[in-house]
Amino acid sequence: ASDHPFGFVLIIFFDITMVSLKLQKRLAASVLKCGQRKVWMDPNESNEIGNANSRQNIRKLVKDGFIISKPNVIHSKSRHQRLMAAKAKGRHTGFGKRKGKANARMPFKVLWMRRLRVLRRLLRKYREAKKIDKHLYRELYAASKGNQFKN
Repeated sequence: ASDHPFGFVLIIFFDITMVSLKLQKRLAASVLKCGQRKVWMDPNESNEIGNANSRQNIRKLVKDGFIISKPNVIHSKSRHQRLMAAKAKGRHTGFGKRKGKANARMPFKVLWMRRLRVLRRLLRKYREAKKIDKHLYRELYAASKGNQFKN
């Protein structure tokens, strides 16, 4: 009887020596043309893999299926697409979500160019349809350039 609460302590030492497979992993990565993080080595065959010390041996192990290249991790777009669909409806665009100034987000110049081009297109259409003569056209053209018309 000892002081231990269970009465006795059973200690068993297992003689397990892990084989260092650093070289094999590096060679396998080179043979498989992928990164070392993508190399999977069968843990049950670690002794056989440990004996492989050349690219030829590694190729054989790859053929046998003891070493394989892990597939690429999938990076899903679904969450991003869902957010962008909501933003298209106008969600998540309040003052708290904005970083740049208004002019940085949608330049005033671009808005002005759009507005002016619309007006000029309209004036051209009227002139070609003979609704206005060329003199009135020039007058209205200059007025639109001077920002006299809001719409």
